Amino acid sequence: MRTHETPAETDTADLIAGKTITFDELTAELGAIELRLRQLARAAETPATPVEVADAIDSLRSSASTVRELRDRMGLLSRIVEGDVPLAAAFPTGDPWGVAARGTDRTEFGGPAIVPTMWQLIKLAQDGKRAAAGGRETTTYPEAMAGIGIGWESKAASARRRRERDAAVTVEVLRIACEKCGAGDGEQCRTAKGWATEKPHVGRQREAETTVDAALGYLGDNPVAVPDA
Repeated sequence: MRTHETPAETDTADLIAGKTITFDELTAELGAIELRLRQLARAAETPATPVEVADAIDSLRSSASTVRELRDRMGLLSRIVEGDVPLAAAFPTGDPWGVAARGTDRTEFGGPAIVPTMWQLIKLAQDGKRAAAGGRETTTYPEAMAGIGIGWESKAASARRRRERDAAVTVEVLRIACEKCGAGDGEQCRTAKGWATEKPHVGRQREAETTVDAALGYLGDNPVAVPDA
């Protein structure tokens, strides 16, 4: 698994009309990818050079089907976050979500569902449809999430920023002289017998972490502020 991103991967400007991507934009982009994959599969049926690529064609069409399923989920989420879909006010267990979940325990499920997952919202939509048909209380995403989102960061973004922080610490370590073993600028730390080690001594590591965390805005393991929030 790669732990870094190429410049091309980080360039998302042509995907986003505003500051951050919407589920509506995600849906449209996934629809374009699905179509492109199916077009490639069709074009590959008659390649310029006689090579049988039936397996590749099947793989392209299978990938397109997977993208279509994701596109449909993003499309539903787009309608949900816009408030077009009635949602159950609580999970089947009775646990609240969104603003109502603040201050609750929900210990059996890893804490309160203040920020619901994609699958939780889909389940809430299914339950909301039945609740609306039965005349029971429902809510909408905008109502349930009013005031939530300022400074929020997804798990994926947080993990990426953590990897970037750790990579910066690795670079910074080599810029600091180690008081324990005397390793200088650009040198790895050494054991008592003089063997080079990729694991720096604690003091050198701690100093590097302090410098990087101060520059990036980290407090321990947690980001102090989310960029552009």
